[in-house]
Amino acid sequence: MIDPAINRIASISLDEASVIARSEDVERERQVALRDLVEDNLFRPLRASEAGQEGPWQVHLSVVDGMLAWNLTDGSNESAGTIGLGLARMKRHVRDYFAICDSYYKALRRNSAQEIETIDMARRAIHDRGTRQLLESLEGKVETDFATARRLFTLICVLHIRA
Repeated sequence: MIDPAINRIASISLDEASVIARSEDVERERQVALRDLVEDNLFRPLRASEAGQEGPWQVHLSVVDGMLAWNLTDGSNESAGTIGLGLARMKRHVRDYFAICDSYYKALRRNSAQEIETIDMARRAIHDRGTRQLLESLEGKVETDFATARRLFTLICVLHIRA
C-alpha cells in the first residue's frame, strides 16, 4: 500500500534559465498546476524508494539536451538522483496542446460560449493524450496517478515556452 504522506511531491520547481517571458495565460496555467500539484498528488520514484529513500519529494524539472530531467530530493533533504525522459515522443502533444490553448485564449476574448466550449473540449482531450503519454514514459520509473500526471504534463508544456 502506498503511504500518501511520504509518496508525494512536497515542492516542485521549474528551470527558469531558458525562459525569458511568458504570456499571462501561460503564467496562470503554471501557477494553477504548481498549486494544485502540491496540494494533491501521488508520486513515488521507484529506484529511490527501492534504495530505501522516502519522501515527501522535492522535484526540479529542467530540459537538458532534449531530455526532461527530474532532479529529486527525498524527505531527508538528500539527493535521490535524476530521472531522465526523452522528449521526442511528447513533443507533438506539447505542440498540439499549446496550439489549442492559444486558440482557446483567443476565443475567450471574442467567441460565443458554444465555440469556447467546443475548443475547451478539444483542449482537454489533447491534454489527456499528453498525460497518457507521460504516464507511459514514467512506467517503471515513477508510480503516480492520472491527476498528478496531468498537472505534471502542464508543467512540462510550460518548460517548452520560449517567450
